[in-house]
Amino acid sequence: MEKLFETEAEEASSSSQDHKRWIEAQDTLRTRLITKDDFAWKLPKTTSREKAEELEEVEMLRYVGGVDVSFSKEDPTVACGTLVVLDIQNLQVVYEDFAIVTIAVPYVPGFLAFREAPILLELLQRMKKKDASPFYPQLLMVDGNGILHPRGFGLACHLGVLADLPTIGIGKNLHHVDGLTYSRVRQLLEAKENSTRDFITLTGCSGHIWGALLLEAFNHG
Repeated sequence: MEKLFETEAEEASSSSQDHKRWIEAQDTLRTRLITKDDFAWKLPKTTSREKAEELEEVEMLRYVGGVDVSFSKEDPTVACGTLVVLDIQNLQVVYEDFAIVTIAVPYVPGFLAFREAPILLELLQRMKKKDASPFYPQLLMVDGNGILHPRGFGLACHLGVLADLPTIGIGKNLHHVDGLTYSRVRQLLEAKENSTRDFITLTGCSGHIWGALLLEAFNHG
């Protein structure tokens, strides 16, 4: 029994050290976070042939990537990371890849990036080395939160900084940040002025915009 207590104490100490190290890493990486649009490409909004010709020399957004990590139900240490790239001009998949790996890092709320980012970063780096590199994503959609995160630096931010890519965090769960609780978001959803909108801007009590709520996803989530 005494050895069991010693083992538990050692594990708790190791976990505490990991958390401290992760916080320091988040703080360091967050200094490199860019929250204003500074990418070279433009959104494709051509409405006429003349306009299209004017934009021929401008880099347009064309390749959008999506990444996710799934875990085995039989063995939670076994994971499959996936990268898919879509050509938004014709909605065709131009690249896809995956990697099955064993993960020793446990899931800890607020620190998902330290569990999943290395897998996803490796997939992106692997793509750069292949013939498919011309399809390398200009924008990356990530199954995880971005700045709407307890420490303002979720998986999408973490991966975006390391990969030097603009990212959009697609979170399945709402983090209670800056007064944005589930009940408050529900009030925004039920407000008359939002009844015909496709999405609602998530503005916190401070006035800061943290993201947007897709109404279809919210209503069915």
